[in-house]
Amino acid sequence: MQFVNYRSQDDWRLGVEHQGHIVDVASLNVPSSNQLTTLRALLLAGFETMEAVLQQAKAALSAQVPGLLALETVELGPPVPDPDKIICLGLNYAEHAAEAQMNIPDTPVLFAKFRNSLVGPYSPIVLPKVSTEIDYEGELAVIIGRRCKEVSVENALSYVAGYAVFDDVSARDLQMRTSQWVLGKALDTFGPMGPGMVPASEIPDPQHLQITTRVNGTILQQGNTEEMIFPIATIISFISSVMTLEPGDVIATGTPAGVGFKRVPPIFLKEGDIVEVEIERIGLLRNLVVAPGSEHASVAGSATVPSVKAH
Repeated sequence: MQFVNYRSQDDWRLGVEHQGHIVDVASLNVPSSNQLTTLRALLLAGFETMEAVLQQAKAALSAQVPGLLALETVELGPPVPDPDKIICLGLNYAEHAAEAQMNIPDTPVLFAKFRNSLVGPYSPIVLPKVSTEIDYEGELAVIIGRRCKEVSVENALSYVAGYAVFDDVSARDLQMRTSQWVLGKALDTFGPMGPGMVPASEIPDPQHLQITTRVNGTILQQGNTEEMIFPIATIISFISSVMTLEPGDVIATGTPAGVGFKRVPPIFLKEGDIVEVEIERIGLLRNLVVAPGSEHASVAGSATVPSVKAH
């Protein structure tokens, strides 16, 4: 099961999806459910409310109650369209640090993206006019479930609401112009995310997940979250020591080796490419790369791509 941000007509809604069917959270018998129109709103209501929604959604989906929507009939957006923060890690896999010819960091390397970068799992990545060196970075995203400040490593995972797939799309020529990476990271559409948020209860060990990135069907990245230099619990504890994490905050945990700008010759994304990032037990992103001005293009048939592996 996963929480999805979907729209079938005009309004974006919060739903729970399983095996190709979606139940609208507002239709469930949960206090103030009509106000739970975003995942962030649900997380602000608390973990108990989230669990109640999951249990009722599971029953509704199992019973095939009237009003369920078919996944292929809706548009999916990023599961958290309105996070307070999007915090990303650089150089969090040793082989990636090596291919980038950089030392393994002693401290987590942090940078930011913003809401303008977020797009859905099948939405286009729009090439900017200001860059010709656009790269892919498949990553596991962690979504914070409750306010988190100065938490221990031992308790850190208890603050996680769930996980999603993320592509930290990067403009390398812009990124390398300054010592700060935001210039090449925070462009519009440079944060495909989804297909939904799989609850943390369904991923008891997030440090053993396979990550695969493909461009036009060719595997270019293949790694496992067990290879992280700084595990997820360490990341959360460290970030919370310097800033308060809020419900709905997104942490992109870094990418394995195989990025395009360090290949010989380099591989940069071009118009017409299809980028897929897949993480076992969580799901698949499939994004078409389009020219400037083609923001409304999409991958043909993308809505029928299975969003979650059976587990």
